[in-house]
Amino acid sequence: MKKRFLSVAVGVLAVSAMLAGCGSGAAKSDGGADTQKSAAESKSDESKSDTATASGDALRLINGKIEIDAQLKKAAEKFKEKTGQEVVIESLGGGVDIQGQIKSYKAADNMPDIFVIGGDGDYANWTDMVADLSDTEFAKNTDFAYKDKATGKVVGFPYAVEGYGITYNADILEKAGIDPASLKNYDAFKAAFEKLDSMKDELGIQAVASVAAEAGQMYWSTGNHIFGYYYTGGLERGDNKYFDMAMKGELDDARLAEFADMTELLFKYADPQVLVSGTYDDQLALWAQGKTAFITQGNWIDPSLPTYNVTFKAGLLPLAFTKSDMTRILADCPSWWCVYKDGKNVEGAKAFLDFLATDPDAQEILVKEAGMISPYTNSTIEPETPLAVSLKKYVDAGETSSWAWSNMPEGLAQNALGLVFDSFAKGSITKDNFVTMMKSTMADYIANNKK
Repeated sequence: MKKRFLSVAVGVLAVSAMLAGCGSGAAKSDGGADTQKSAAESKSDESKSDTATASGDALRLINGKIEIDAQLKKAAEKFKEKTGQEVVIESLGGGVDIQGQIKSYKAADNMPDIFVIGGDGDYANWTDMVADLSDTEFAKNTDFAYKDKATGKVVGFPYAVEGYGITYNADILEKAGIDPASLKNYDAFKAAFEKLDSMKDELGIQAVASVAAEAGQMYWSTGNHIFGYYYTGGLERGDNKYFDMAMKGELDDARLAEFADMTELLFKYADPQVLVSGTYDDQLALWAQGKTAFITQGNWIDPSLPTYNVTFKAGLLPLAFTKSDMTRILADCPSWWCVYKDGKNVEGAKAFLDFLATDPDAQEILVKEAGMISPYTNSTIEPETPLAVSLKKYVDAGETSSWAWSNMPEGLAQNALGLVFDSFAKGSITKDNFVTMMKSTMADYIANNKK
């Protein structure tokens, strides 16, 4: 893609050169945590062996949420027990180019029956190839289904509601005399971070926060999730005014300045090694082992907590970067599953999705074992994992904001925004440079990627 160079500091010029050299090929999925493979969460190459041993009559589902691989396979076994229909779960993660992989399947005439999309950017690849799911049972029981904007037809199955902001270790905060309920704005977070930093030895922590900003593997966390708060943080559901501005190549100066302040705060009080070179595993382990008070991840880390023998209390807070109070947390579907309309068993694929949404055994697995919140009004299963329980309080109270970032153009986080966060984390650019570069990078990417 073409990028114009920025006439600011030398460090800025260096990063702009990186941006100028971005390839324009298929980007990795920007589905955030869906794309990540934790060593504590999954076995290597499971999806390959599953595909190789699948019978010719089996349904095949491409899942981008690697941390629920085992639970999905358990649900698939339940479905087979009840219907006789085999379903093979092929989970992709660890930085895999999910959309590129699905495109390669299409080119090889090897499309799965069910495949994942992360939002409008991904859906644009498959608009003419998805089955209409409007007549399904699941579609009658949720407000979170993905709909084709032109036709209004339901085309995407929502398997969960997830939420994120900043996750805290309640035991550490209690020991420091900090009430998490008081952390509603930037000034409150700043005071809390400073206090925690001054008490590191007493609290036995290594840093205040576990943050990872290395662009190669963690662009989804910075360019999608953290920057997602700029788009819709604190806004009512469906209010996308700042996102709509961004998709025209424009960012709001005052809001971006506040966001930059919070980003600087997170980076200043993060563990420096994890910040600039850490993987998702590194980031999670640091917090789960009680070495930081905060982590910039969401309730999808719940299934991993037993692996680290986590016993401390934990909860979620909005990433309240504004001077005014922010009480809404970002919560939405992390991605959706579509049915390939020319597949060998479209009705069977629909039946499996209905099973996941309506069968009590399936909902038990997805909610209690996978640690997710059901998007289905007919489900009576309550979550039990700590962060899902915390998130559900926001959902039940109507204190949530939408995930507008999932509708960004494909590759925006990976090929552009993540690189700017990376440079800021490494100290290559200043906070003022960060603001300038975010504005110019957004404008350039949107201008050069118009459909």
